[in-house]
Amino acid sequence: MKITKDMTIGEVVRQKPESVQVLMNFGMGCVGCPSAQAETLEEASMVHGLNLEELMTAINA
Repeated sequence: MKITKDMTIGEVVRQKPESVQVLMNFGMGCVGCPSAQAETLEEASMVHGLNLEELMTAINA
């Protein structure tokens, strides 16, 4: 399954558990916090100042 920028972090982690390590490598240490569960990858990238395209490439690799 391809992960998209519109998916919440909770959805991503449930669909692709190995993505937790990728997210943490990008500096998203709050992967398990309640607010992150409802935040999309796009929103999280903006909040954390990350390059969304790089993040998406890494998660879908």
